Amino acid sequence: MSGSLVLVHLAGAVALLLYATRMVRTGVERAYGDVLRQKLRETMRNPFLSVIVGAALAIAFQSSTAVTLLVGSFAGSGIVGGMAGQLAVRGAEIGSALVVKILSFDLSLLVPICLVAGTTMFLATERRAWRQFGRILVGIALLILSLEMIGHASEPLRDSRLLPVIVDYFSGDPVTAYLLAALMTWLFHSSIAAVLLLVTLAGRGFIPPELGIVMVLGVNLGSSVIAPLLTRAAPAAARVVPIGNLLMRGAGSLVMLALFLWFRPPVEFLGADVAGQIINAHILFNCVILIAGIPLARLVYRASQGLVALGTPPEPVDSLETVELSALDESALDLPGQALANATREVVGVCETVEIMLKEIMELYEEPDRDRIKALAALDDRLDRKHAAIKLYLAKLTTRPLSEDQALRCQELLGASVKLEQVGDIVVRNMLVHVKKKLDRGLSFTPEGWRELSGLHASVLANARLAFNVLISRDRDTALELVREKDRLRDLERDTSQRHFERLREGTARSLETSSLHLDTVRDLKQINSLLASIAYPVLEEQGLLRESRLKAL
Repeated sequence: MSGSLVLVHLAGAVALLLYATRMVRTGVERAYGDVLRQKLRETMRNPFLSVIVGAALAIAFQSSTAVTLLVGSFAGSGIVGGMAGQLAVRGAEIGSALVVKILSFDLSLLVPICLVAGTTMFLATERRAWRQFGRILVGIALLILSLEMIGHASEPLRDSRLLPVIVDYFSGDPVTAYLLAALMTWLFHSSIAAVLLLVTLAGRGFIPPELGIVMVLGVNLGSSVIAPLLTRAAPAAARVVPIGNLLMRGAGSLVMLALFLWFRPPVEFLGADVAGQIINAHILFNCVILIAGIPLARLVYRASQGLVALGTPPEPVDSLETVELSALDESALDLPGQALANATREVVGVCETVEIMLKEIMELYEEPDRDRIKALAALDDRLDRKHAAIKLYLAKLTTRPLSEDQALRCQELLGASVKLEQVGDIVVRNMLVHVKKKLDRGLSFTPEGWRELSGLHASVLANARLAFNVLISRDRDTALELVREKDRLRDLERDTSQRHFERLREGTARSLETSSLHLDTVRDLKQINSLLASIAYPVLEEQGLLRESRLKAL
């Protein structure tokens, strides 16, 4: 086999590895993301427990970077403390390393099992949770399969005359090898994929153990750079945790590289084979960083705050955050295509505001705060202004000559804007009132009741994102899924109310105290979901998939 053909096969196998890793992560995020975020918020009040939770989330998400971004956003919004966030990220790095260890075993038998089970789950049901679990299983199968493909694709390299020259060069220039591994990890955006590639090549005898350890240290540097780069435009408070991770893990890898090259310790204690030595070195490095990070957490947190402050320009008197830009260009009204595109952009902005409101309201249910209550009410004022502007703009547009499709799109955008404004009203005029009542009376839900409300809210939030996608893409399948989810949520609301009444019959004190709050919140969430689901109706009606009446013919 020619060298170019070997590289094509190897590139395809690596591409499958990256795709499978992302497939597992997105499946977990879509099916269990909101529940996992809720658990993370609950447990991260305990700094040491946050290490365990961070590790578990990294295993679930197949990504320590995803956990770093999540924890950073929590720290930025004040949900968790900065030092607890640093420790959670330390745990996430260990969890990420453990994923590599698990995938290093012979799991080939799981490939057909996961493919059959995952495909069956995905095709046999319309329930989102089961479909996403099927997606996760298929992703795991493809992940294992990609590792086998990398091994087979690299087999012809054993006879290569060029490869030993390259390996000898990097063995004699460890700094370049270290930086190359960091660059590779940044390009992959996954330390798991980078280490698995190294382990697979090392298992075939292409990488000596010393070089493998140097490159693993480079992988840790590259992984620590990803989150700070992804959050460079985020608010300053959300960048503290990613910068802290860069200080600990990135700087730690440099220190460990210097020590390794200076003392040249034997690597046999790390394992019997090269692949095992590389994996164990990866785990050992992150354990050392965790142990060192506990006493240094406060110092690293302050240093990361200082670095973020240095890179943040002082806020001007007239803060840009108060400036509201509008896509509603009056000069484009004589060009209906451009005007509709402008209106669509503005409605997308309304969608983003509604999503923020939906996420924020449930956090206020958990931790009521008067300042955040005022901020959420201010968002509704902004939403009302945008809705009024969109309505006026589309009304002016209808006075121009429009094609039939353009007129329908105009009505669709107007209807969506009205429904989104109604969602905002329910959040502020109903649910925010419940939050204030809960705060003023010092009430708290039962653990069972809170789990039910959180699960219902997570489903509504997921459906909101589906609705926003339908509004932009007008995709038939997404619209169908959104309407099916409306029916599923109706059943979920009925079950939730029934379980609540059962607790009332049992005389549970907290259920009695919070009964009206619980039932009113369930009603509000169901109403919000119905409004969001109706955004899909114009798409389905256009394709003849919507009945005129849901009443059964007599």
